[in-house]
Amino acid sequence: MSKQTEFAIILKTNPIFADLGTDELQRLSNLYHTQHLAAGEMLFQKGDPGNALFGVRHGQIRIETGATHGTRLTQNFIGPGDLFGEDAVLEGQERTADAAAGETTELFVLRREEFLNFLEREPKVAIKLIRSLCRRIRWQSERMSESVLQPLPIRLARRLCALADDFGSEVHISQEQLGIFIGAARESVNRQLQAWRRNGILDLQRGRILLQDMTKLNAIARND
Repeated sequence: MSKQTEFAIILKTNPIFADLGTDELQRLSNLYHTQHLAAGEMLFQKGDPGNALFGVRHGQIRIETGATHGTRLTQNFIGPGDLFGEDAVLEGQERTADAAAGETTELFVLRREEFLNFLEREPKVAIKLIRSLCRRIRWQSERMSESVLQPLPIRLARRLCALADDFGSEVHISQEQLGIFIGAARESVNRQLQAWRRNGILDLQRGRILLQDMTKLNAIARND
């Protein structure tokens, strides 16, 4: 499989580009560039211009921010097959967080200038993207309401299931970072994780969580 086809597949799995046809995706993915990062290398920092979107071919990207006490907090993990930076490539605003490679990483890169030139040449694609963006805004609004109303165990289970989908049953994340993900205090997250550990759903080790019973965890996430 060519790299162009790989990038087209990554684009297709993202809701913004899901409505594009095969030919449209191939023409868009033909604009790709590649970028390699060593483990720990910065991709961009908060305040940098948003001049590209990225797809992870191999490796892992951590979206990070600084805490008031000087430590780094990971807001999100982005793995192979994931696309990020869509908002930046569309609006061109400054980056709102830092991005660094969690391991040796290869990225697909779609530069904003080339992307906008493509849309000028293909207005039908631009119309499809506008429809997709409207659906995305509506979906995010619904999820935001849901996250406020759902109790902590459900929010935490859904986050762990999402991380497991990307990185498997061994999730490298701190309880503080989990709390940031779901909008809860570290102490509350710890109490829930300890309860699940006693029930055999997971095990806790320093800086990582071993997910042992995904059937039960998925049932909690679905609120069964």
